[in-house]
Amino acid sequence: MTHRLFMLDVPENTQIAAVAAEAPDVTVDRLGPYFVIASDKPVVIDRRASGARHAVWYSCVGGLEGCRIVQWDKDALRLEQR
Repeated sequence: MTHRLFMLDVPENTQIAAVAAEAPDVTVDRLGPYFVIASDKPVVIDRRASGARHAVWYSCVGGLEGCRIVQWDKDALRLEQR
């Protein structure tokens, strides 16, 4: 089952979505005003690789579908299926 993370498509989040897109088995599309990061496997996004400052990092998640956040700290955002 595919799980999805919705992230507002604003300039501050563009690099986070780009880092997610580099991971195998991850697709990044757009739906309305959101990036949609989708995968059938766990997803890990490295904060430092994205260059996101903490304020942007901790406000980037707009919604989840079929998954849960198991790590969201200064190092990474990790999603797994429910």
